Amino acid sequence: MKTKQIAKLKSIAANLKPVLQVGKYGIHENVIIDICDYLNAHEIMKISLLKNTDVDLEAFKALLISKGITIVSKIGRTMTLYRYSNKLKEHIEL
Repeated sequence: MKTKQIAKLKSIAANLKPVLQVGKYGIHENVIIDICDYLNAHEIMKISLLKNTDVDLEAFKALLISKGITIVSKIGRTMTLYRYSNKLKEHIEL
């Protein structure tokens, strides 16, 4: 992604609240399914990693990238994710 595209996504995400929290049970298949389903419906989302999680961040990032998800930003324990969705009629203009 280009810098201007990432800046556009960050400006859109500034008004969003995290819709998913990853806690002490970490990342499992249902969490990945929820992330993919939400991105198919909305294209952009924020997730929050709780303090009690023991998620290996690098492995989690690699898993997201393998699913075609772009990590737009990570600030503290909050991540913004983006993936283009063919199911939407109106897309985020990049």
